[in-house]
Amino acid sequence: MIHKRNISIIRDAEGKKIVLVNDIVFKGKRNINWDEVKEYLKRYVGDFYQIEESADKIYIGSELPDEYTGSESTKSLKGANAKAKANVATAIPELIQIAINSEYQENNKEKHNKNAKNGWYRYDVRFALPVYEEDVLVRYNIFGARLLVNHAKNGKKYLYDILAIKKETSKPQQ
Repeated sequence: MIHKRNISIIRDAEGKKIVLVNDIVFKGKRNINWDEVKEYLKRYVGDFYQIEESADKIYIGSELPDEYTGSESTKSLKGANAKAKANVATAIPELIQIAINSEYQENNKEKHNKNAKNGWYRYDVRFALPVYEEDVLVRYNIFGARLLVNHAKNGKKYLYDILAIKKETSKPQQ
């Protein structure tokens, strides 16, 4: 399933960047086929992308497809948030590019001593997904999320998962 990506980076009214995902690749009202998402993510393995704000290079390692689709946080997602996580997988390069607000945390789990020996970083990102009614675009839903990046013992930073996906609620106009 090779898919031409239709993704842009736009700014909201306050000048903050949002990744605009123009195509819904992973459809389905009830259940997301996480195996399809995992296969899609494998195309990124071995690549790296740069965060504009810090110039940090974030690599895509072989762990990402399994962790992204099989983590506890993914298993707990329901409805629109599960669909959002599945579809934002198509925008990994752009999410990394716009990541902001780096937050460091030491690794304190022995199971991560190899892949996160130098700790964890979390970055804020925002993205928008189209909402269609009868094949007509009616609006975009905007989501906030956190990129989870491990700092491996080889000194490289690897995208590990996307967490805390939450739809933003619209704010009434002043």
